[in-house]
Amino acid sequence: MRNLLSGNSGWSGPRRGFLAAAAALVLVACDMPAGPLAGGPSVDTRRPVTVALLVPGGTGDEGRQVLAQSLENAARLAVADLQGAQIDLRVYQTGGNADRAAQVARQAVTDGAGIIIGPLFADSATAVGRAVAGSGVNVLSFSNNPAAAGQNVFLLGPTFENTATRLMSYAAAQGKGRVMLISEQNLSGQVAEAAVRAAAARSDASLVATQSYAFSQQGVVDALPRIASAARSSGAQTVLMTAGSEGALPMLAELLPQNGLSRENFQYMGLTRWDIPPATLQLRGIQGGWFTLPDPALSSRFDARYAAAYGDAPHPVASLAYDGIAAVGALLRQGGADALSAARLTQGQGFVGVSGVFRLRPDGMNERGLAIAEVREQGTVIISPAPRSFGGVGF
Repeated sequence: MRNLLSGNSGWSGPRRGFLAAAAALVLVACDMPAGPLAGGPSVDTRRPVTVALLVPGGTGDEGRQVLAQSLENAARLAVADLQGAQIDLRVYQTGGNADRAAQVARQAVTDGAGIIIGPLFADSATAVGRAVAGSGVNVLSFSNNPAAAGQNVFLLGPTFENTATRLMSYAAAQGKGRVMLISEQNLSGQVAEAAVRAAAARSDASLVATQSYAFSQQGVVDALPRIASAARSSGAQTVLMTAGSEGALPMLAELLPQNGLSRENFQYMGLTRWDIPPATLQLRGIQGGWFTLPDPALSSRFDARYAAAYGDAPHPVASLAYDGIAAVGALLRQGGADALSAARLTQGQGFVGVSGVFRLRPDGMNERGLAIAEVREQGTVIISPAPRSFGGVGF
């Protein structure tokens, strides 16, 4: 399996690779045939409904075990918070392996699961979706890889398209809607470019130029003259970078201004979280830049509650498990034998999670309410709050 956000490269030291939290979400998935999403099994909402949670533990790998436990902890916290709904949570370990994930998913259906939350990796999500498609059971995967979405698989992870749409819409509203994209020449860059093009079509911004670089330090250096020329000739007002803090972002932040693309002349935006790790905010080149993040007030509240319950901070993706349970609980409270059907899962008003509002789309993708932060004095300032409902500013 290959990570969409990494690859063989010339990065050295701390720049090599990407954050494990992001890496876990976006692994290559086999193509899933397009088509309408599954209906869903009939459930009795007056009784406890069995919900399967698929987590990537069970192999002895310490990192994956920590992640699996954090997802399970968050899910159990959500179950404890439910009012007016009963969930019988069953946890299954996938080991991060697609074949094993499919096997335990079939077992979960045999055990009576009405819906599956997880797995984490996109190839596992695809395998699970296919394994249980005949039963009508829907899957709420933690992945954010669009290759895994469709049929009976919905994505809970924050997607590039969602982030790009929020950023580009805001840039347009600020009179900075002529955007140039700078991306990596790898699978992640291809996915990001497709997402940005889709976002441009959904916003008032325009994508006036695209430039890419070989995913290595030398690749960035070689591409800089071409990037600078394209920015000037296209009339771009904003430069949107797909790079993460442990990839090319530090180099781009340092070298773009040296090649004539100063932040005084161009607005910088990032498709990734520039506050993870916090040291990223110290980069001089991204001061004044924009990026998105979940509703900070709600996220901080969840982090505090998790730490109080379990004595440690949650893994960055743990909130997705809480959100999955919260969505299922909300549907069960509404009642009806079709509570877990695709039609109900994709209801327009969406759901409220610990990171803000979100909703699932009929194509298996999602939309999340995101705030826009600006990097100032090596910290962040929220310049556009996350929307608290759909249909308002930010959507």
